[in-house]
Amino acid sequence: MSDLIAKTAIDRRLAEIVTPAIEGLGFELVRIRLMGGKTATLQIMADRPEGGIDVDDCAAISTAVSAVLDVEDPIEENYNLEVSSPGIDRPLTRLKDFDAWQDYEAKLETSEQIDGRKRFKGVLRGTENNDVLIEIENDGEMVVIGLDFDWLSDAKLVLTDDLITEMLRQRKAAGIIDEDKFDTIETETDSPDPEEA
Repeated sequence: MSDLIAKTAIDRRLAEIVTPAIEGLGFELVRIRLMGGKTATLQIMADRPEGGIDVDDCAAISTAVSAVLDVEDPIEENYNLEVSSPGIDRPLTRLKDFDAWQDYEAKLETSEQIDGRKRFKGVLRGTENNDVLIEIENDGEMVVIGLDFDWLSDAKLVLTDDLITEMLRQRKAAGIIDEDKFDTIETETDSPDPEEA
């Protein structure tokens, strides 16, 4: 599993627990993060393999994941579960994402410096073996460079008019355009069942 999907050991453990439930519903795990705070938040980002997820999908994933986490109980303290779609300026966490979003602008960050820099902004040009190809400006000219996927610490699409147009086209094609619906479902795990109150 790539560090872009699950960065820390606990994130990776949680990903192992929830992935079968998410995939069982026909979705893919895009990213998982356990965030600290007064009450911890477990953020899960999921999508359909072909793209397009709505609020009812997020609710179904939330229910399935909650059931699995109740059984496994990997998080000791109370936490909020937040399931969302990747959004338009989505994180790119799997090698196939870089092919799927070829010709769109992205920001990539590497864990180590490469040629004196860690941040690269440019147009995605697909992949070659394990390298992510990105066209960047270098000394006034455009060049395509390859960054090893394993070097990446962060990668996401840049919000552009072209990207918004493409996302709207995909959502219309999938029949899920509905501006009245929200992208995020939050579930409070430590709140009592209203029927028991």
